[in-house]
Amino acid sequence: MSTGARFEMSEYAAPGGATSGAGFKALIVDWGGVLTSPLATALDGWYAAEGIDAAGYERAIRDFHDEGLAALNVFDPIAALERGELQVEHFEQALAERLTRFCGVPVPAEGLIGRMFAGFSRAPAMVNAVRRAKESGLRTALLSNSWGNDYLRDEWDQLFDAVVISGEVGMRKPEPEIYLHTLGLLDVAPAEAVFVDDLERNVRAAADLGITGVHHRSYAETIGELEALFGVRFAARRAARPALEKQGGR
Repeated sequence: MSTGARFEMSEYAAPGGATSGAGFKALIVDWGGVLTSPLATALDGWYAAEGIDAAGYERAIRDFHDEGLAALNVFDPIAALERGELQVEHFEQALAERLTRFCGVPVPAEGLIGRMFAGFSRAPAMVNAVRRAKESGLRTALLSNSWGNDYLRDEWDQLFDAVVISGEVGMRKPEPEIYLHTLGLLDVAPAEAVFVDDLERNVRAAADLGITGVHHRSYAETIGELEALFGVRFAARRAARPALEKQGGR
């Protein structure tokens, strides 16, 4: 978001730039890695539990997935899974075979995706930021690419006006249609929305449509950028330090 000195840490903005509270009506957020602990942390736990080598996992994914082919509408298993076009069990079997080959350890296919993402935990700071956004009158939406995994859905009814899961709508980020679908559910124009995602390509795709994008790298940085954009306080206030009962008290 490139919008001048105030937002110079960001990279993606709608044409014309963004200013504090510049007509924004909606906040759209990703799930994994934004409203949860980082993906890398979840994968590290899975690597350790199953003896998976990180480099071997990356080779298996590269052998399995080509974003360029997906963009050309050539069959891509990950893109198909995210759109809900490929059964989870078939995907798990194919990925387990590649992991076994590239990592040199047997990897059971059944339940593979659940094990991979079992380390995800709720990110209270970002969840509370979304809650405050909604309480302030902003429209809120979740926009997530799914691998058929389970979601931590607690409080979703209270947090979001709309929930868009890729496999449930037959579209995926970074395809333009899924952003436009989400905007339609919120009844806002692209220039009225801010989108947060931890994958740069997804943020860039949103910005290409005129949505202001925030590339999530850390909770504190993202919340600070959202506060600057919306002109609303999203961070939790620090509790006041209790006064000592008497001089020299402990």
